[in-house]
Amino acid sequence: MKNKLRDNVPYKVILDSMPGMAFIYNRDGELIAWGKNVNKVLGCSDEELQDKFVTHFIYKDDQEKILNAFQNAFTYGVVDVEYRVVTKQGAVLDFFVSGATAIIEGDEYLLGTALDISEIVSARKKIVELNELLKAEIIYLKDQIEISGIDHQIVGESESLKYTLFRIKQVAPTDASVLIEGETGTGKELVARAVHEKSKRKDKPFVKVNCASIPDNLIESELFGHEKGAFTSAVEKQIGRFEIANGGTIFLDEIGELPINVQPKLLHILQQGEFERIGSSKTIKTDVRVIAATNKKLEDEIKKGKFRSDLYYRLCVFPISVTPLRERKTDIPLLAEHYTKILSEKLNKPIRAISKKSMQQMMNYNWPGNVRELINMIERAIITAQNKILKVEPLTNTKAISDQFIPLEEFEKKYLVDVLQKTHWKIFGEGGAASILKINPDTLRSKIRKLGIKKTMFE
Repeated sequence: MKNKLRDNVPYKVILDSMPGMAFIYNRDGELIAWGKNVNKVLGCSDEELQDKFVTHFIYKDDQEKILNAFQNAFTYGVVDVEYRVVTKQGAVLDFFVSGATAIIEGDEYLLGTALDISEIVSARKKIVELNELLKAEIIYLKDQIEISGIDHQIVGESESLKYTLFRIKQVAPTDASVLIEGETGTGKELVARAVHEKSKRKDKPFVKVNCASIPDNLIESELFGHEKGAFTSAVEKQIGRFEIANGGTIFLDEIGELPINVQPKLLHILQQGEFERIGSSKTIKTDVRVIAATNKKLEDEIKKGKFRSDLYYRLCVFPISVTPLRERKTDIPLLAEHYTKILSEKLNKPIRAISKKSMQQMMNYNWPGNVRELINMIERAIITAQNKILKVEPLTNTKAISDQFIPLEEFEKKYLVDVLQKTHWKIFGEGGAASILKINPDTLRSKIRKLGIKKTMFE
């Protein structure tokens, strides 16, 4: 019976003329007849196809699905299923098969045709990947929204600031890695954004990562992403920041806090422009400009064994230093007026001018917290203002750095303790230290732990 059906000229003509791979199987799952496209796609001769079982050319992960579909076809009379075939040459192709059973000369057969949908499946996967990327971008952008609404600009006219702006103008058109050095609160992120905005990547993402605010065991996943099941808490796939930033700029703030075990992967991206998600062996190409910032001397961290020298030299292709506010006093009036105008509008408390006494206080103060401290101080003054003339709280200088040589971490620790004491150690919520400092509460908690600050030490 099988030979009669296979050699039947009318059946052969019909099978050869059908689109895709046309076939006829008997109830035992044996290939009885087929069209010429089956030979062409699978790269097999008639002898190699004859009587082959229904799962013979099926990709191993789809064989059970095909077997179930075949059995169901003889129960319900029809079959529609997607599957993958493996050609004689080893290529894996996606197909969609549609068929129905029929009685031919007293025996029941499955007749069908399989259409190559490899391009459709590839496009579908691309859509899924783009949707995942879009979802990751939306989540990231929500995290990056500035609740304060402050229009952050680089404001000033001091010679040191002019030189910084000149350096930005020099490097922006290139793709060179940039390392921005400066004390906490000097505006390193503003410099990074300025480099991005003046570059050819300005219409692409600017993605910020604070290396100090992410726990050590999560930062690799945040940067590079992970596959579902890569580790215990990986309940779904996550797109990393480098993938989100593709085509644009990634800003790695507080790069000195990047764990030493993660640094080789960052170095590999800088050298090769590629990485793998955690739990995946698939290499992902990325075109990202890296801008890093630090308030530490990375040369000292290298000596301590906390930072790789080869990574440092890859990052420090073009260094930019941001001068502390105490060394550019001529910028203070401009900054004070700029943020007074913006913050008074935001707080709906019109301020006409800053009192001369307050301005003089600001000029005489050494600003250990730099521009960030200035902004916070002005905001507090506006909140407590009784009229349209701004008066700031009394400002008392600590001893000059040049006299004491106090490390930056000690200044930062003292400043944080002052804020925490004024807020009665409240970290989160309205009037909390995180709100005053304009940083994420988790970042503040991380800094408190890092600096060894404990409430009991100051009670």
